[in-house]
Order: sequence, then C-alpha cells, then structure tokens
Amino acid sequence: MNIKSQKDFFSGLMFMSVGAAFAWGATKYSVGTGARMGPGYFPLMLGVLLAVLGAVITFKSLVVETAGGDKVGSWAWKPLIFIILANLSFGVLLAGLPSIKLPAMGMIAGIYVLTFIASMAEPGWKVKNTFILSTILAIGSYIAFVVILKLQFPVWPVFFTR
Repeated sequence: MNIKSQKDFFSGLMFMSVGAAFAWGATKYSVGTGARMGPGYFPLMLGVLLAVLGAVITFKSLVVETAGGDKVGSWAWKPLIFIILANLSFGVLLAGLPSIKLPAMGMIAGIYVLTFIASMAEPGWKVKNTFILSTILAIGSYIAFVVILKLQFPVWPVFFTR
C-alpha cells in the first residue's frame, strides 16, 4: 500500500498509539456504565475516540491523493523546547520545588511565565502582545478556576499571603 500523505499517516499513528495507551491505562480503574460513570470511564472513552480518529486519519492518508505526498519536514526544535520549558516552569512555579527550597509562586506568576516562555517560540515575538495575552489569561483563569469553580490552589506567591 502506498502512503499518499506522510504527515497524515504519522499523525494518525500517533493518535492511535496515544488513544490506545489512554484506553489501556483507564482499564486499571473502575469504568462503570454510562449512567454511573467510574473514574476510568472518561479516559477510556477519550482514548477510544482518539484511537478511532487516528484510524480515520491514517486510512485517509492511504487513500486520498495529496500534492507532493505531503512530506514530513524537519523537527521544529525551537518551538518544541520552548513549549516544554514553559509547561515545566508553570508546574514548578504553581506548586514550588521543595528540593531547592523554591516556594510556590502561585497561578498568576505561573501563567505570566508560561505565556512569556511559550511566546518566545514564535517568530517575530513581541513583548507588548505577550503581556496583554498573559494578563487576559491570568484574569480569565482566576475567574474560571478560583471564582467560578472554587478550586483550592495557590493563586499568589506564598510570601504575599503570609
């Protein structure tokens, strides 16, 4: 069989493998039924849906002709590194890192750092636009998670709240 779109083929394989991993991991929990869902129900259904979506994309890559075979390009290392670094920084700032005695800096500081680091992956990065975006995200996250959902986690740095 001839692959007609490399990008779709490998994307479909990735979706199928991640979906299968989620579905398999969810079987370790009680799944329950549609009326009485257990903790494994949502990850199982999400994994199955992702695997089916991956199968459809993979099938399409083998059937539908694309111009030039839609070749896979080289790795975009800069965005990959900045996005991973941004997420790791957010996690460390949100909860702190006791092993190096870094206190929890809270959600607001974490969102600003996350947004600034992730935005550096973009060509033509502008500080003003990133500051506006991070402010909107911080306010929206505060309203959604703290005010509406009433989740309990550090919002401000610990030295502000003491």
